[in-house]
Amino acid sequence: MTRKSSQRSRASSNLLERVAWIGAGNMAEAMVRALVASGFPAERITVSDVRPERREYFHTTLGVAVAASNREVVREVTLAVLAVKPQVLESVASELRGAIPRTATVLSIAAGVTTRCIEEWLQGRPRVVRAMPNTPAMVRSGATALCPGSYARELDLQRAEAVLRPMGLVERVPEAMMDAVTAISGSGPAYVFFLIECLSEAAAQFGLDPGVARRLILATVEGAARLLRETGLDAAEARRRVTSEKGTTEAAMKVLEARGVREAWLAAFEAARRRAAELAHSW
Repeated sequence: MTRKSSQRSRASSNLLERVAWIGAGNMAEAMVRALVASGFPAERITVSDVRPERREYFHTTLGVAVAASNREVVREVTLAVLAVKPQVLESVASELRGAIPRTATVLSIAAGVTTRCIEEWLQGRPRVVRAMPNTPAMVRSGATALCPGSYARELDLQRAEAVLRPMGLVERVPEAMMDAVTAISGSGPAYVFFLIECLSEAAAQFGLDPGVARRLILATVEGAARLLRETGLDAAEARRRVTSEKGTTEAAMKVLEARGVREAWLAAFEAARRRAAELAHSW
């Protein structure tokens, strides 16, 4: 473990006595794996799920305690993670009424479900934090935004961050911005995957070996992101610098501009934001 990882582990342990996950899906697994890998003791984690095979998997693979009862796993926690599908969250939250300690933090990763809904379903004054992680969190390269509910305190945000940071970047935003976050970073990996699909299709048309093409494309995407991160360059400026007059990149960019690709992307992002807002108002 690196010095930085060790420091994060101590910080997490100081903030979190016991953590429970309600739901043992892929994102819950990513969160538990990352937290344990950061040095947080597995014996201080409990996971519940309706599926016996998932409980067994978490216990044997990750070394955490498991239970079938949702109420049982949250009774003495510092933080409870609601990691179930949005459509079942109301019934799960209703089941947990009165079981979660008043001083505990409730972290929801259910897409589109507002903190107000969760507060109403749990009743009382639950200290709810809502988070929107994305799929690269599964390889600890994720981007997660979080926001506090009405009764959440600074401590609750710090606890949530302690659980989420082992998976990657964590940013705080107002809840009014969560639909935008969903459209940009929540759905964002799919946009990048689509670009990679297009590059791969072009490589195949050009006759480039598939293995070589895949390695070149992935390195290009990773390198472009790293270049922006490490230099602090604005994306538009970086693009201008690589676009030589009358060169190959300029030829490509002229076609994209002529076909309205920028406008199409912006319309797509807006469609994602609108759909996120519709989902948020459906609960």
